[in-house]
Amino acid sequence: MATEKNWAKNVTYSASEIVQPASLDELAEVISSTPKLRMLGSRHTFSRLGDTDGILVSLEKLADPNVELVQTGGHQAVRVAAGTRYGDFVEQLDGQGFALANLASLPHISVGGAVQTGTHGSGDKIANLSSQVVAVELITGAGEQLRLTREDPEFAGAIVSLGALGAVTHLELAIEPSYQMTQTVYDGVRWADVLERFDEFTSSGDSVSILSTWVEEDENVQQVFIKHRSETSPDLSGFGGKAATEQRHTVLGDDPAPVTTQGEPGPWHARLPHFRLDHTPSSGEEIQTEYLVPREEAPAALAAYRKLGEQIAPNIFVAEVRTMAGDDLWLSPAEGRDTVGIHCTWKPDEAKVRELLPKIEAALPDTARPHWGKVFELSPDQVKARYSRWDDFAELAAKHDPQRRFVNAYLEAYGL
Repeated sequence: MATEKNWAKNVTYSASEIVQPASLDELAEVISSTPKLRMLGSRHTFSRLGDTDGILVSLEKLADPNVELVQTGGHQAVRVAAGTRYGDFVEQLDGQGFALANLASLPHISVGGAVQTGTHGSGDKIANLSSQVVAVELITGAGEQLRLTREDPEFAGAIVSLGALGAVTHLELAIEPSYQMTQTVYDGVRWADVLERFDEFTSSGDSVSILSTWVEEDENVQQVFIKHRSETSPDLSGFGGKAATEQRHTVLGDDPAPVTTQGEPGPWHARLPHFRLDHTPSSGEEIQTEYLVPREEAPAALAAYRKLGEQIAPNIFVAEVRTMAGDDLWLSPAEGRDTVGIHCTWKPDEAKVRELLPKIEAALPDTARPHWGKVFELSPDQVKARYSRWDDFAELAAKHDPQRRFVNAYLEAYGL
């Protein structure tokens, strides 16, 4: 196989080949005949979670942008093939008069990969993308074709599953009536007021993103992106905030062409993501990290980042702080608690990033959970201790993949 890398080019895959089944029957045959495999999504994972020394299986040929509306357990939902990117079906969903409650910053990511790693957008009252799932279909490592709904006792363990149970083929996502949103960017927001009145600040819009470089001497947040359903923009004057008058990239000073429209209403799917599907997202080659902390511990965690700002700032493009409601999914970083995610987009020097991460991790509370798809230095034992249902998940994985076909070196380190 020619050298294959992830989206950020910081991981070179160890697989002997990449296969692309064209049907579910072909996928089932690949699973039953292959001792070691992992599923390959949009490659927007920065760790070796998605790697294998066996074969990688892409569901690209099974991706389907066509919208299938269904009723599941009293929920109106859209059934989506796991390999489909969000950006490829949301416009059609909107055309049918429906919407998702939230989206991540990138529409380029696949539904299956985002759900299985606990990926999220922002919003005090909105849970992560995994929590939109009302049913999941998969072919397990044991070869069973399985469909689980929220009523099934295994459901909460099978959603943020790290690809450890088998190949997720379809997901049914809860939907609601379509809505319009506006995206407003603010300058001048004072850090002191954000930290002192954090709950008030993050509730100022439906989706609030705080952007910074962690320079402690900076009195102000670099930028704030707020997405709101209200016709009028939130008034942030009490925090020092003034609405920007020009289009802005999340990395201040970068060309704003890749970002979604700001300052005017538009459909939800064209405002919730930071970036447009038809543009290269973010800054290109980069490393990403994120630690998710209980909401009540967020101001102290943000202050800890700022104290390390002199070391962090020269090595990042931007940092982003987002909020989310808690959920009950066993391996979700927001399981059991309202949560704040503290993300950094780093310049592509992984050695330097890994040199700094132990300092960051030591400064954060021991309740901080790393994003499964990003880079961190915490040991498997440290991470497992932060999930009360880890042992239950390990039992579930062993049940559905008894031959450990989907276990790679990364998961093996966690005892799976």
